[in-house]
Amino acid sequence: MNAITHGDTAAPFLVDIIELKWLLAGQGVRVHVEKLQADREYARHLLDNAAATPNAAMRDAVCRVRRGLGLEGG
Repeated sequence: MNAITHGDTAAPFLVDIIELKWLLAGQGVRVHVEKLQADREYARHLLDNAAATPNAAMRDAVCRVRRGLGLEGG
């Protein structure tokens, strides 16, 4: 069984990704969650564009997702 347990660190990070996905959906941007997690170029491009918005909640979500993906350096 692949259920997420309380000890699973992926669960909080997935919440950050979904939050970013919905924030971007509000701006008409579709996010492919699996591709975001697997394709570093896709992730960098998406996160760079999202970070450039004036929306503080979006920028905060971008920071959390970058940290979760190990992309803090740019």
